[in-house]
Order: sequence, then C-alpha cells, then structure tokens
Amino acid sequence: MKAKGYVHKYGNNVDTDVIIPARYLNIANKQELAAHCMEDIDPDFVKNVKPGDIMVGGQNFGCGSSREHAPMVILESGISCVIAQSFAHIFYRNAINIGLPILECQEASERIEAGDNVTIDFDSGIITNLTKNESYSAEPFPDFINEIMNAGGLLASIKLRQERGTL
Repeated sequence: MKAKGYVHKYGNNVDTDVIIPARYLNIANKQELAAHCMEDIDPDFVKNVKPGDIMVGGQNFGCGSSREHAPMVILESGISCVIAQSFAHIFYRNAINIGLPILECQEASERIEAGDNVTIDFDSGIITNLTKNESYSAEPFPDFINEIMNAGGLLASIKLRQERGTL
C-alpha cells in the first residue's frame, strides 16, 4: 500500500475537538460532517485538501475526547495518511478501526513542512519527502494492521475473514 500527496501540517496536541468541533456531532452524513474538519484551527483546510493529501502533526495528535468522528472526518476529507511524532492511544485505535493509516515518525514530523510533497510506502515504513529529497523511517504496520487497512477498516476486515472462513 502506498500514498502520495501534498502536506497539511499542524503542531502538538491537536485534539479531537479541533479536528471536528463538538457543535457538529449531530450531523449524521459523513461528507457533511467532514466539511467541518479542522475548521477551528485551519478554516481553509476543506477548501484546500485534495484526495490523497497527507496530514502531519506533532506530539499527542488526536488527544481529547475519544470520539471516532475525528479520524473518520480526516479520512472522509481525502487525507490518505496522518504522520505524527505520537498519537493519543484512543485516536490511534479509532484510526486503525476505521481504516485511516497513521504513522509515528519523529523525524518526518519535524522535517516535513506544509506544502511539501510526500510519498509513503506502508510496507517498508519509508516516508519520502520529494520536495526536500529526504527519506525518513517509520515502523511499518504489522501484518494484522495491514489486513485491516487493506480491507478499509476493522469491520470490513472481519467481514472479509468471515467470507473466507478464516474467522
């Protein structure tokens, strides 16, 4: 699995209330909800994001409440991967469950800048900054997470395993 895109960069402690403000959580439609992704920290995010783009954050990305909406709206907005120095544990698990690829890599988080073009090889964990001609190493996904990602999330992975008779 690979990703390539333009970078949208944020700092440390980006919490779930900034990713998707609570005032919108009564919206049931994923696309309508994603139209408010990052609006309190980056009002132009939804105007500028394109399918395949990459989000980069600092430490403790996704802290705050445990709402599953946060990784869902990031994925629904078109982001193909989030790279950060570290993730809040519940955000990390929610991202995997809904099929949003996330990678922890301090060097990439520090060196990549907004507007850079980046490629990611999820099998090797290699993140390449095409703008700066630099590469960074993240821990690749273990096989079980690769299976979840390739299926499009935990529920889709379980369904595939049931259909194959391997569950």
